[in-house]
Amino acid sequence: MRYDLVVFDNDGVLVDSEPLSNRMLAAYLTELGHTTTYEDSLRDYMGSAMHRIHDLVLERTGRRLPADFDDTFHARVFAAFERELRPVPGVVDVLEKLTADGVPYCVASSGSHERIRVGHRATGLDRWFGEGIVFSAEDVGRGKPAPDLFLYAAERMGVAPERCAVVEDSPLGVQAAHAAGMDVFAFTAMTPAERLPGAEGYFGDMGELGKLLRG
Repeated sequence: MRYDLVVFDNDGVLVDSEPLSNRMLAAYLTELGHTTTYEDSLRDYMGSAMHRIHDLVLERTGRRLPADFDDTFHARVFAAFERELRPVPGVVDVLEKLTADGVPYCVASSGSHERIRVGHRATGLDRWFGEGIVFSAEDVGRGKPAPDLFLYAAERMGVAPERCAVVEDSPLGVQAAHAAGMDVFAFTAMTPAERLPGAEGYFGDMGELGKLLRG
């Protein structure tokens, strides 16, 4: 089917931020006394909004993270983005093709608006994502795996959920897309397909996405 809207996750799908941010998250949590490996961070927090980190730490330890946790973490991550962040290989070609074909697209990310914008400026993707097509969990309150963010993005873009294709790379994101009644295509560059069950298609290279979207 030809979709009326392609909804991209951001971290790990548009910008290659997951290795950077999860290394830094694991290090910061460990620094605060919550021993966390890089693999732990990917398993527990990849694709999630910040409130999930707070909730899981409190649930597991009975201790709250510091009040300035988010600000400190984001300052460290944004500095790393400016130095090291790159777009996911092949994603510019995908955006060029969607634009040429007249297929609307947007981004719906668990990250904050500031995080999205910093990453896009650092990688040059800001030219592809102007005002009105960038959506954050900040806009809805509940992050993935709740469907709220994807449903909000579809509503704002004027497209029925069943006419949307979501491009995701995290288990939480795939769950959210399913809950929203949208088709989802799973990017397996960092997460194996078995951890992303139920997707309409799987791809490990952005060059494969166009064919999947065309069915």
